[in-house]
Amino acid sequence: MKLLLPDRSARVLALPPSTLEAILLGEGINPLEVIASRNGILITEDTVIGPDDEIRLLRIAHGG
Repeated sequence: MKLLLPDRSARVLALPPSTLEAILLGEGINPLEVIASRNGILITEDTVIGPDDEIRLLRIAHGG
C-alpha cells in the first residue's frame, strides 16, 4: 500500500490487510490528528486497507 503523508512525502508499506487505525498507529501517526481518503473518498479508522490501496492523509487543523 502507498501512504501519502500530509507533508507530501510517501511511504510504501508491505503489510497484510489491516485497519487504517492499526496502520497509522504502527507508523507513529495519531489517528485523531488526520483524516484519510482512499480513491478520493473519505474513510474511517475501521476501514480495512489492502496492499493495492493508496491512502492520502490530511492533517486536521483546529484552533480556538
